[in-house]
Amino acid sequence: MFKNYLKIALRNAFRYKRNSIINISGLSLGLGSVLLIALYIADELRYDQFVEDAEQVYRINIDAKMGAEEFFAGYTPPPVGRTMVELYPEVEAYTRLYRPGADIVEYSDGSTKNVFNEDAVFGVDPNFLEILTYPLLSGNPKTCLTDPNSIVLTQTVAQKYFGNANPMGKTLYYGSKRKPLKVTGILKDMDKLSASVEFDMLMPVENFGNVTYFDWSWVWLNMATYVKLSKNAVNNPKSIANLEEKFPAMVKTHGASAFDRIGQPFNEFLEKGNRWNFHLQALPEIHLRSDGIESIITEQNSLKNLYIFGAIALFIIILACVNFTNLATAQSVKRSKEIGIRKVLGSFRLQLIRQFLVEAFLYTAIASLLSLLLVWSVLPMFNEISGKNISLVYIFETEIWMFLLGLTFLTTLLAGTYPAFYLTAFKPVQVLKGVQNTTNPKNSFVRNGLVVFQFAVATIMIIATSIVYLQLKYAQNKDLGYNKENIVVLHHTEKLGDQEETFRNELASLTEIKSASISSSMITHGTFGDFYFPEVTNENENIAKDILLESYLVDNQFITTLGFEMAEGRSFDKKFNDSLSVIINEATAKQIGWKNPVGKRIQYPGGKNESYTVIGVVKDFNLQSLHSRIAPFALFSDQSKSYDSGTSFISLKLKSGSPKKILEILERKWNDYEPTVPFEFSFLDDDLNTAYIAEKRQATLFGVFAFLSIFIACIGLLGLIAFTAQQKAKEIGVRKVLGASMAEILQLLAIDFVKLVMIALLISSPIAAYFMNNWLQDFAYRISIPWWVFIATGLASLLIALVTVSYQAIKAATTNPVKSLRTE
Repeated sequence: MFKNYLKIALRNAFRYKRNSIINISGLSLGLGSVLLIALYIADELRYDQFVEDAEQVYRINIDAKMGAEEFFAGYTPPPVGRTMVELYPEVEAYTRLYRPGADIVEYSDGSTKNVFNEDAVFGVDPNFLEILTYPLLSGNPKTCLTDPNSIVLTQTVAQKYFGNANPMGKTLYYGSKRKPLKVTGILKDMDKLSASVEFDMLMPVENFGNVTYFDWSWVWLNMATYVKLSKNAVNNPKSIANLEEKFPAMVKTHGASAFDRIGQPFNEFLEKGNRWNFHLQALPEIHLRSDGIESIITEQNSLKNLYIFGAIALFIIILACVNFTNLATAQSVKRSKEIGIRKVLGSFRLQLIRQFLVEAFLYTAIASLLSLLLVWSVLPMFNEISGKNISLVYIFETEIWMFLLGLTFLTTLLAGTYPAFYLTAFKPVQVLKGVQNTTNPKNSFVRNGLVVFQFAVATIMIIATSIVYLQLKYAQNKDLGYNKENIVVLHHTEKLGDQEETFRNELASLTEIKSASISSSMITHGTFGDFYFPEVTNENENIAKDILLESYLVDNQFITTLGFEMAEGRSFDKKFNDSLSVIINEATAKQIGWKNPVGKRIQYPGGKNESYTVIGVVKDFNLQSLHSRIAPFALFSDQSKSYDSGTSFISLKLKSGSPKKILEILERKWNDYEPTVPFEFSFLDDDLNTAYIAEKRQATLFGVFAFLSIFIACIGLLGLIAFTAQQKAKEIGVRKVLGASMAEILQLLAIDFVKLVMIALLISSPIAAYFMNNWLQDFAYRISIPWWVFIATGLASLLIALVTVSYQAIKAATTNPVKSLRTE
């Protein structure tokens, strides 16, 4: 029986070629989009699955409050993991990661020399690859990091330095001191793993002196610590909760001496309303369930993004099915006589329903195969847009084929059920007499409702895309409190050593350079953070007792080069000894409670217990993206030597001219001073734009899916206008005979659809406003959704609908009325 159904379905597909092509095209686009989104979601859910016993591995996160500042982060002090293993039998082992920042790595074999700046080098404990089991292509995970002079590389990095030669046992030289490191392992490339922690090189953490120096500290938050819990603890959720309840006592017992050492007794720290606690987060949850948890080590997304893309996939496939339904109902006039005759000849309605479902299955099956070809062809482009590295091999995985098979059957039911029941409901006597129940209000309500649904979904997508782009434009154009244009940032200038100041002065003397400045860090490149105590000058003065300050060490040209505005006081100046001076931002003064901050002092117990005098207040500026609010920040003079961040940057304000020419000059100058270190630079505005890569990718994906939604909706609308034109063929013929113009006939057919699009806009606007308002909450500084977005979207939707309707309406209006009246 199925064979006969299939033969008839194929015959009808060839008989109605245009509708078949439109149906298959719409379903192919819908299924292809869903398959791409499914691959994206599957890749996101695949993170860290390569780790053996992943359910037993947890990251330790800090939950802290210092003054008015609260923060949650995936960082810990060095001794936390070791202390947990010593105290709690539930904790079987720990391992740590430390990201030191960029440094040079060199390989030379006499004939060739390769030197690169590497910023994905991690210091790790020797057991790192035993707990986080990244797959090794060569080497032993238990021993490859036990020797302090060892290094493990990824396959791509190994090829970069050694070509096709065997890298095992060869020697690389790390840092300006050219520490020799023997290659003891080769890792599988990160882009093939979906790992929440990605790196290019691993070396023993004991190579980094600041880690060993701060081994006592419970406040130096520069490491990520993972622990492996016992199976019994993991299988009993209460055990983990009970374990976390013991952490405050652990900090009080083992961390109090560290707080005393920095001049902050721990009991007093807690009495001020502060906290310093730790929590456990399961490894499989880190990538998607870390909203609000700061980390520059782990690759983090948000689970809500998967829900958004999942909803988009659902709506797109429903749109494709609605399109199929509308085209099927548009064929009702042509198919009704066929149905009537088959009923007269003895066909049961159930048989006819099966026939239409088989036809829907045929279209969907063909569309499914075409969707695979579509995904195959656009996957590289999709990877580029989404920032993923989804392999084409994934398409051949059993899970994907099972998903596609299930999707095919689901689409068959969604697309074919209504047409099957609708078309088989015609009474044969009425059909053969030419009297059809196609004007039933119930049927019209369903068809019109489908069109409203299609355009509502498409409108929501267009509004969402518009708002994302407006927020990105706002972020790019907002006054950040400094000048970001024509600023070149030179990296790794600490490698110049004692020559850095001389190099800066030589660059500043160039005619192409307006000014040049040295700073310990740079905007978007991180800050140094520590605790400070505002000094009380009056017993009745009501100010904050302590404050968490982020800061840079800068020279006297920094404020001029970046174009910061002073709210009051002065900048650093060579005429003064500013070694114990500080410039704060307005947020600092506000949080401390100072109305007249110039001349006031802050104490830094973390250094040599120095006191710094406020000489100026700079207007608030954004250090990071607009996701983060402006936090208390300070500039210390580089003369103070308040701390050593280990990094340095030179910022250059360029005059107008050819950037390429200026960069060539800068590179030549750099090579004159430090030929062994690769020249590396960035433009400040580019650095800022990288902070919005996720939003840009989201906006692009929204735009693509919005286009697909509106395209599929227009195909469905085309089907419905074709249906309407068939219904009103005789009416149009009579009107034309009586002298109706083309414009009047166009109005006759279009007015109802304009109403439907308007209804869709009224429904979609508040829904889009609600969800996009929630999305904007992720930004500390954001736009207010402008009213004109909804008007513009409505007009665009109307225009698209009118163009779609006009095609079929003009076709109906130009048809010879004799043809339609002759059928009477």
